[in-house]
Amino acid sequence: MFQDITTLLLDTKAFKDTIDLFVERYRDQNISVVASVEARGFIFGPPIALAIGAKFVPMRKPKKLPGEVISEEYSLEYGTDKIEMHVGAVQTGERALVIDDFIATGGTLCAAIKLLERVGVTVVECACVIELPELKGRAKLGGKPLFVLVEGGGA
Repeated sequence: MFQDITTLLLDTKAFKDTIDLFVERYRDQNISVVASVEARGFIFGPPIALAIGAKFVPMRKPKKLPGEVISEEYSLEYGTDKIEMHVGAVQTGERALVIDDFIATGGTLCAAIKLLERVGVTVVECACVIELPELKGRAKLGGKPLFVLVEGGGA
């Protein structure tokens, strides 16, 4: 069974409650950056960033961002991919939250952490709506805390 957030997005109360749970958790953690990996992470990142007074930094697939970028490559089941971020989007010493819709193998979240840390940002925590624990993605995060709302199964 495919794990998906579509039904959550169709339920306005559940969607709002989901955003509110993340906002409540991060409101007082002095986070200045909320970073999300395209595309479904973009659904959650901007409203959380606005609510906690942080900037939103999109991390995109290659050649999707205009201007100068830095990139981080990560492994897929069959090959590799990259994510990119604008040069200058974050500053050394900033504190970041990395958010996505779900964590499976952990490759994209790991790449996001590496990209931010490479430019001197402290990644406070990663957050996802759904975790597929049988795929052991949490283990790839190098000990970074991971907060999830729902544990999925049967991917």
